[in-house]
Amino acid sequence: MNVAVSNTQGRGLPAPVVERPELEIVGRAEAFPVRRIYCVGRNYLEHIREMKEGDERDPPFFFQKPTDAVVSDGKVPMPSCTSDYQYELELVVAIGRSGQDLSADEALDVVLGYAVGLDMTRRDRQRESFRKGLPWEIGKSFDHSAPCGRIHPVETVGHIQAGAIELKVNGQPRQQSVIEKMIWNVPEIVAQLSRQYRLMPGDLVFTGTPEGVGAVVPGDRLTGAIAGLEPLEVEILPWG
Repeated sequence: MNVAVSNTQGRGLPAPVVERPELEIVGRAEAFPVRRIYCVGRNYLEHIREMKEGDERDPPFFFQKPTDAVVSDGKVPMPSCTSDYQYELELVVAIGRSGQDLSADEALDVVLGYAVGLDMTRRDRQRESFRKGLPWEIGKSFDHSAPCGRIHPVETVGHIQAGAIELKVNGQPRQQSVIEKMIWNVPEIVAQLSRQYRLMPGDLVFTGTPEGVGAVVPGDRLTGAIAGLEPLEVEILPWG
C-alpha cells in the first residue's frame, strides 16, 4: 500500500493521505485500485451447518471489510485480540464497471475478473458478537483480514461458476468443495448487492466459504486454489 503526503492543512501540519491499495491484473499493465470490499455471509450450506449459527433457510447477507485490509504480498501478520484465528477460502469477484439495481442477467456485465481470496476471521470475537447481537466488525473487519491474489480478467478465464475450491494448510487439505455448491451464484450475488449499493470499479466481492474452516498460527503456510485461477500463497507471521 502506498502512502503519500497531502498539501498542508489545518495548523500547518502535513496530513498523511493513504492511497487505495492495488491488486495486479494478470496480463495488464494497469493495476486494480481497491475501492470497497463486500463479503457474503453463509453462502455454502455445509459451512452454515458446521458453524451451528443461523437458520439454513436464511438468505446470505453482506458485510464489509475496510479497503486497507487487502493483503497482496502473501504476508499476513497474526492479529491481536484473538486466540482462534481462522481462514475462510473464497472466490473473489472484481467489479470493473458501475451498476445499480441490476438483474441477474445484467450482473456479469460489470464483472472485470476473478481472484482467490481469504476472509481471515477472529472466530472467538465473531462468536461473542453473534451471541450478544452486536456487529461483526471486531471478528471480520480488522487489519490484514483480506488477503487476495491477482485478478484474472474475464476475457482470459471466462466467468467462474463451477470448479474445485480447495485450501491446504502446511500441505494438508482443509477445505475441499466446488463453486457450484454456493447457495447464491455470482450473478445472483452481484445483482442482489447492486440493489443495496451502487457497485463501482474497484469493488471486490468475497462470495462465501465452504465447510472446513479452522485455526492457524504463526508459521503456518496456506495455499488457496480455485479451478482456472492462480493459487494464493499466504504465510502467517508473528503478531506485531
